[in-house]
Amino acid sequence: MEKYMEELNTKMDTMRQDMEKLNAEYYQHKRSKDEKANERNAMWREENAIQQTTSNTKDELSRMEQRLRSLTGKAVLNGIDSVRRVLQIFRDSNKPDLKKIADGYQGTLIENFSCDDKFFTCVEVTAGSRLFHHVVDVDTTGTKILQEMNKHKMPGEVSFMPLNKLDSQDQVEVESQHRSDAIPMINKLSFEDKLSKAFQHVFGKTLICRNMEIATGFSDAYNCNCITMDGDQVSRRGALTGGYYDSRESRLELQKSINRLRAELSEQQERNEQHQVELQATESDIDKAIREMQRIESKTSRNRDILDQIRTDLRLTKEQHETIQRGFRPKEKSLQSLETSMLEMEAQKKSYQEELGTTLASRFNEDDKQKISVLEKQIKHLTKESKQLIRDRTRTEEEKNKLENYLSDNLRRRHEELVSQLQDIETVDVETRLIQSRDELTQARKVGIDNDRRLKDVEKGMEDHKKEDSKMQRDIEKSLTDEREFQDAISELTKDLDKMTNKQTLFLKKKEECMKKIRELGSLPSEAFTKHQNLTTKQLYKKLENCHEQLKKYSHVNKKAIDQFISFSEQKEKLIKRMDDLERGKAAIEDLVNALDHRKYEAIQLSFKQISKYFEDVFMRLVPDGSGHLQMDKGRTGVGEGDSEDESQGELPPTVEQFKGVSIKVSFSGRKNEMREMGQLSGGQKSLVALSLIFAIQKVDPAPFYLFDEIDAALDVEHRRAVSDMIGELSEKAQFITTTFRPELLNSAHKFYGVIFRNKVSHIDVIEREKAEDFVDDSTAHQ
Repeated sequence: MEKYMEELNTKMDTMRQDMEKLNAEYYQHKRSKDEKANERNAMWREENAIQQTTSNTKDELSRMEQRLRSLTGKAVLNGIDSVRRVLQIFRDSNKPDLKKIADGYQGTLIENFSCDDKFFTCVEVTAGSRLFHHVVDVDTTGTKILQEMNKHKMPGEVSFMPLNKLDSQDQVEVESQHRSDAIPMINKLSFEDKLSKAFQHVFGKTLICRNMEIATGFSDAYNCNCITMDGDQVSRRGALTGGYYDSRESRLELQKSINRLRAELSEQQERNEQHQVELQATESDIDKAIREMQRIESKTSRNRDILDQIRTDLRLTKEQHETIQRGFRPKEKSLQSLETSMLEMEAQKKSYQEELGTTLASRFNEDDKQKISVLEKQIKHLTKESKQLIRDRTRTEEEKNKLENYLSDNLRRRHEELVSQLQDIETVDVETRLIQSRDELTQARKVGIDNDRRLKDVEKGMEDHKKEDSKMQRDIEKSLTDEREFQDAISELTKDLDKMTNKQTLFLKKKEECMKKIRELGSLPSEAFTKHQNLTTKQLYKKLENCHEQLKKYSHVNKKAIDQFISFSEQKEKLIKRMDDLERGKAAIEDLVNALDHRKYEAIQLSFKQISKYFEDVFMRLVPDGSGHLQMDKGRTGVGEGDSEDESQGELPPTVEQFKGVSIKVSFSGRKNEMREMGQLSGGQKSLVALSLIFAIQKVDPAPFYLFDEIDAALDVEHRRAVSDMIGELSEKAQFITTTFRPELLNSAHKFYGVIFRNKVSHIDVIEREKAEDFVDDSTAHQ
């Protein structure tokens, strides 16, 4: 057993060493994972900063593009957008020729050059709308793009500059003595060599001059266009163009900002992509470290389970050994006691045997009796003490057993647990944990320092924002003060405007009064408007008084008679002309109405004749011995034959209003003297006549389907069979849906539906012909 315990201890030491190695490896991976996690947190913060910067750049780029779009025509903007969509279609396609066309597109002119800011105005004025022309390598590229735009009906206006077709102008060369006063514009532009034809075409014949005087002279001397830095132009044909140009709304300045923002955005996106790659690598390392830690934890857990099992086995073995030891000692003592007792009993036996060989004394002397008496007392006393000692010993042994049980069951087990825990916490593990704690403390200090630095930056930013906010508040207060001043000024100007408006109203009233007086004077000769222009006001008033005196003589004369005569004559001519137009319109409308009435009359007559003919045929089919015909009732001449075409020449042309209805006359025996009208027929005969009329109309103007509900209820067998044959014949051009309780109509049917009443609900099911015939037969039998 002791050997087995030694083997367990050895095995436990080995397992403990393995666990210490695994713990060291685990904390190493944990340290690596924590470092990578800190790096990832820093990269996340950097990623947020990059994304925020990218978002701001996109917003700024969008604002710049919007401003540039606001300075460009809508048609040109739509054209640029359409070209971009077409190029995207070409790039997304799998056809090499379309991708080649997309590669041949070089962009707009404004996107392909740059220059110094001080030349923006003159360059922009020189190029004008050509800044947004599209540069392509060959003319077929522009043609293909235009064809695709027209194919998809894309809006916009585009102008292409094919490099193979452009007529590049010779560059203007300035003599050396004049180069301080003028320079070729194209020399101040930066662009790719392959696009030189396009820029020669636009800027090749333009000089930038110091002022307008020099520009005027050089334009004649070099036969070219000249322009100043402020945008004033002198054409080689002699025209001068100039004015104020707002440099704050420069399209080149906006394009420069757009190009800069696009470059920044591209750089930020590349940086973001690189950052994403690094972040993914860091996360991969973290995942790898976590997997290793999980593997080590799993292995450590297994080893810990094995170690716990070994400890349990060792503890049980020790307990068993101690139990054996505890049982061995009492037995050993009991053996020694028994051996002592046995020796005493042998000695007593020996003494008894010796006494057997001696004579028994019959009497004891007094001393012996006294000694015996004393000894008996002592024996009683010792026996009593012995019994007390035995009881004390028993009680003490019981307490001893309790203490030994408590010691073995609790204290020793707890001692073993503490020893086991103490063994688990070895020096390497403690040092590893200490190093880990120090690393975590160092990292926490670094994070604290970083947070303090960021807090200081935030506080500094807050202070800057506070300063900016206070500055903006002051600007707002100043703007409010200016606004109040402007409001006061506007109020004063409004009062002045009201006064001026009142004066204007007063003057307009006076003008109206004067014009009224002039109109009252009647028509004036043409010289009246030029004769008195050079007279003074006093002279005019004096002449006016003289005119009033002279006019008093003619106060009884109607001064407006001539004007009224002319006005009424013009109105009369207009009314006569309008009456002629109305009469011509009336005649045209009457002719149209007559023509339409005649057409309607002819259409009704034609339809009636066709229906009447087919009615006779169908009725003879349904009633072989009978005959029938239709008659058109006329209101003016009474009832007449529908097919009669005799018209007296003296009567008015026929109109639809003459007709008031249609009457039917039939005979079921074939004799004309027995012709009867509808009111004289029975129910079955009326059904046959109605069906004949419906079938006649169907032949003239077929309908897609007909729905008949028990049309054969009042017919006899022969007529039902005739109706069934007629429906079967006409079903080739139309669909007939009939309900019946008679078997004759089933002969011409193609599909059968049974209506069954179950559970207070009607159900419609498709059934076979035999079942339909049985159903009809049963219904007929019940009737």
